Formats: sequence, structure tokens, C-alpha cells
Amino acid sequence: MVKILIIYDSRTGNTEKMALAITEGAQQINGVEAIVKKVEKATLQDLQEADGIVMGTPTYYGQMSGKLKAFIDESTKIHGKLKGKVGAAFTSSGGTASGAETTLLSILQTMLIHGMIIQGRHDDKHYGAASVEGPDQEGIESCKELGKRVASLAERLRSS
Repeated sequence: MVKILIIYDSRTGNTEKMALAITEGAQQINGVEAIVKKVEKATLQDLQEADGIVMGTPTYYGQMSGKLKAFIDESTKIHGKLKGKVGAAFTSSGGTASGAETTLLSILQTMLIHGMIIQGRHDDKHYGAASVEGPDQEGIESCKELGKRVASLAERLRSS
């Protein structure tokens, strides 16, 4: 069974809504188990056991939250053990032009350093899912699509 891990930090609940939608999207792919965890409950073992990892955070000054950053910093202990896993990112921000893209890129950079395979999109959501304040219906659908794409790629890679 393909395992997709969705890790998130959320202060107001907006990023949590996105995480749950990503989970729902991932579960649409047959043979996929999607696990969602708040970052403070996630472990390095969780990362190693997953075939795909999706990380989300509120945007703070154009960057990820301190909690997610601390967890990613801790992941240096398992450097090289995430190679070949599928990765993606999502964020919620307080307004337009408030740093969502730089937040997504900061997460994706760490995934690339780990040797992960990034699942992007060709349309207007190139770097991952982002919402302004809370996700609207379009944002929820974008999150579901991200989860589905990550799960589908992880399943294809595992089958090959």
C-alpha cells in the first residue's frame, strides 16, 4: 500500500482545512493510505515510512512557521533517507502578495535537498496549493487535486 503523509502547522484552522482536503484527494487513488498529522505529532520515522510527503504551513513573513522549520531542521538526521519520495507543499497566507510563493519554495527547497521528487502543476498553481486567509471552494478543490497528484505519482513510482 502506498502511504502519503500530510504534515501541517495551523494556528487558525485554515491550513488544517487544506491538509484535510489534500488527504481526501490522496485517498481517491486506489491502494493509497493518507495520514494527516500536525507537525508537533510527526516523527522522522513517519517521513521514512511514507512514499509521498506533503507539508503545509501558514505564511509568516514569506516563510514557513517556526514549528515546521524546526521539524525540517531535525530531518537532517535522516538526510539521504527521503531520496526518491514524492514531495509537495501548501500554505495559507493573510493576503495577496504576502509571501505564499516564497513559503512554498522554502519547503520545496528542503525537499529537493533531501533528493525528493517534487510534484508540481502546469497551470497557475505551479509550486503547490495556496490560499488567502481560509481556503474557498476553489482552494479546497486545488488541495484535493494536489493530494490526488501526489498519490498518483507515488503509486506509479512504487509500481515501477
